[in-house]
Amino acid sequence: MDVTRVGRVLRKARKLLPARKEAPRAPVAEVTLPALSLPLERIALVVCVLARERAADLLGGLVDAEAGRALRHLERFAAMPSAQRQAKVAVGFGERADGASRLALFLETAPEALRQEALRGLPPYHRSRFPQWEGTAPRADTAPALTALAERRIREALR
Repeated sequence: MDVTRVGRVLRKARKLLPARKEAPRAPVAEVTLPALSLPLERIALVVCVLARERAADLLGGLVDAEAGRALRHLERFAAMPSAQRQAKVAVGFGERADGASRLALFLETAPEALRQEALRGLPPYHRSRFPQWEGTAPRADTAPALTALAERRIREALR
C-alpha cells in the first residue's frame, strides 16, 4: 500500500515539473568519423585475406580518395601468389622485432610459478632461448587462471 502512495506522489510531482527539453541532435554534416588507425595497405591486406570475395565492396565504402588507394593495394595483393601473400601477412602482423627481448624481460621479472607456467606454454623455438630455466620441472597442479595469465603475457610480449 505504501508503494501505491509513493507512486501517486511521484506522478503528481512529475506533472508539476516543467517538461524536459531534449538536446538538439547534431546535423549529419557536423559528425566526423575518426581517422584510420591503420595504413591503407594493411587494411587492404586484411580484407584481401579475410573477405576476398567482398573485398572490393568493403574497400569501396571508404572515403573516395582512400578507397581508390586501397583498391590499388587490393589489386596488387590479389595478383600475388598465395605463398607471397601469406608471407606478407606474417611479416606485417607477426611477432614484434623486439619480441625476444620483451619475452626475456618478462621471464626474468615474473614470479617463479608464473615463469614455470610461461616456459611450459612457450613454443620450442622460444623455449630453447632460455636454457637456464630448462631444468625446472613444471608443476602438475597449475591453476587455470595462472595458465591464462601466462599465455596472455607471452602474447603481449611477442605482439
